[in-house]
Amino acid sequence: MIDALIIVFYLVLILVIGLLAGRGIKNISQFSLGNHSFSWVVIFATLSASFMGGGFTMGVSSRVFTFGILSVVGLWGFSAKELIIAKFFAPKMEKFRDSLTIGDIMATQYGRQSKIITGFFSVIVCAGVVGAQVGAMGYIFQTFLNIPKLYGVLIGSSIVIAYTSLGGIRAIVRTDVLQFAILAIGIPLTLVFGVIHVGGVAALVDSVPPESISLVGNGKSFFAAISLFFTFLLGETLVPPYVQRLLIGKNAKHTAKGTMASGLFSIFYFTISGLIGLVALAMAPDLEAGTAMPYVIKTVLPLGIKGLVVAGIISAVMSTADSFLHCSAVAFVHDLIKPLRKKEFSGNQELLWVKITTLLIGILAIIFAVKFKSLIDMCIYAWSFWSPIILVPLAALILGYKASQKTFFISGIMGGATVIIWANLLKCPFGIDGLIIGVVVNLIVFSICHKKFD
Repeated sequence: MIDALIIVFYLVLILVIGLLAGRGIKNISQFSLGNHSFSWVVIFATLSASFMGGGFTMGVSSRVFTFGILSVVGLWGFSAKELIIAKFFAPKMEKFRDSLTIGDIMATQYGRQSKIITGFFSVIVCAGVVGAQVGAMGYIFQTFLNIPKLYGVLIGSSIVIAYTSLGGIRAIVRTDVLQFAILAIGIPLTLVFGVIHVGGVAALVDSVPPESISLVGNGKSFFAAISLFFTFLLGETLVPPYVQRLLIGKNAKHTAKGTMASGLFSIFYFTISGLIGLVALAMAPDLEAGTAMPYVIKTVLPLGIKGLVVAGIISAVMSTADSFLHCSAVAFVHDLIKPLRKKEFSGNQELLWVKITTLLIGILAIIFAVKFKSLIDMCIYAWSFWSPIILVPLAALILGYKASQKTFFISGIMGGATVIIWANLLKCPFGIDGLIIGVVVNLIVFSICHKKFD
């Protein structure tokens, strides 16, 4: 009863904070970027909260439960991505401070059509990731509160949609800071209580198969981990919410510092989440992998702390869902609808459209959640619509390489076609994800076209 009250109080608090943050928003720029007013500490917290979603929390523990600690190395690809962005990309974002979306950035070099195309794929990738979080919401409510999955989806999604549609980036950042604080405490606490429950570190090591704690594994598992590393390295690189975080800081120095801190923190966080999967394996090796972290939480945590940690898990889901939901709605209206309209938006019309679209994207996300059962697989599938088409020309643009619209189109078509052929016709030979091959082909074609046409 106490745990349930803690969770309910937390959900109400998140909703109130989000709704209050939306007061005074008068235009799409304030809604999307918050007047570039955020410090590096806030950027660190909101970036970290955004990646601490269902796939990167429960998903990590379930993969380690199945494949061993080597899976964490694969997740470090995401960490490497954050560090690369902090070092090479964040300092160069100052010149794009007038841009609201990635579509705006792309249009400066590749033209109006590139903005529309980027907007379309922004909606697809963001809706897919939101779908993963929506699915996680239903699962969490069902597991911890015995609420049917559908009702859990509706409750969690309604809260996120409400404060995201009304409060924009201000609501997202303020709720993210709270969500980050709770989760940064809750997940390590779960590991500590779990290790104590199994009898300490030595007992944990003795209770799991040797291959589960090996950083080399067998040949197949090592190759799979390397493939996963590059999938995470490329998959969410410069996706809309993370680019948005590169635009909301007080200046490029704050942005780079916050991004670097988030990347370093992610190494620690993924390791902790993965180790919880080992604890679950030691406690109950016959578990279904997807229940690894929930089982540990329900079994080892005392009254009160359990409610805090479950609130933290819900935080993980909401903090990712709100960021991707927000960016998908802004991209749909600003990069798709606005350029295709014959008449300009009048007054606050664009802002109203974004708020309505947030609701519609939420419904699309639920469709994604129904189609896929694996949270990480759902994210990877969504990234397949982004990285092989948009990543290379966007990265080149930010780094200062001048390329033509023709180069953008040819490389994007080849990258997208490669993913379709590799994944659907060839069925991912050698276990390498089509996303990786698509990005490599895009890069090669982009380089060739750049030399020939530009």
